[in-house]
Amino acid sequence: MDHPDSELAWLRRLRHDDQRAFDALFRQYSARVYRFAYSYLKARPAAEEIVQECFLKIWERRHELRDDVPLKGYLFTVAHHAILNQLRHNRYHLAYQDYTLLTGYATTPGTDTDVAFAELETVYLAALEKLPPKRRHIFKLSRQQGLSYAEIAQELGISVKTVETQMAQALHFLRQYFQAHGTMLVIVPLLLALC
Repeated sequence: MDHPDSELAWLRRLRHDDQRAFDALFRQYSARVYRFAYSYLKARPAAEEIVQECFLKIWERRHELRDDVPLKGYLFTVAHHAILNQLRHNRYHLAYQDYTLLTGYATTPGTDTDVAFAELETVYLAALEKLPPKRRHIFKLSRQQGLSYAEIAQELGISVKTVETQMAQALHFLRQYFQAHGTMLVIVPLLLALC
C-alpha cells in the first residue's frame, strides 16, 4: 500500500470527496502516526489527539493536495507540526503553573504574561542556536527527548563524563544568555528543566 501509485490514486480520489479513499488512508497510516506522536508525547490521549488532528486536516485540505507532494510525507509533516505545538504548549503551561506557585502572581490568557512567554521562547531558541553543534545536540537529546546521560553517551559513542561536562557548559551558557537578555529569572530554571 506504500506504493506511490496507490498514494497518487488515493490523493486524486480524496480531491473528489471519496470517503473510502480517506478510510483507506486512515487504515494505512493512523497506527504509524500514533506511534510517531507517542514517541514524543509519551501519553496515549495526546497521541490519539494528534492522529485525529492530522487526519482531520487532511480531509479539510483535500482539495488543496497536489500530485507532486507525497501524501505520506505531507501527513507526517502535519503530524510533526502538531506534536511540536503540543510539546510547546505543555512546556509553557507547566512552567507558568510553577511560576504562579512561586510568585503568587497569576494572570488570565491574553495578558502580558502570554507576551512574556512568547518573548522567552524566542530568546531560548536563539540561545540554543549559539551553542556549538555537538553541545546543542547533547542538550536536545537530554531536555527534548528525555534521554539519560548514559543513553546519550551510548548513542553518541562518548563517555558519560563528556555528556555531563557538555550539559554543564550548555546550562551555564544558557543561564548567562538569559541574564544578559533580561529574561524573567524566576522562570529560567523552570524552562531549563522542562525543555
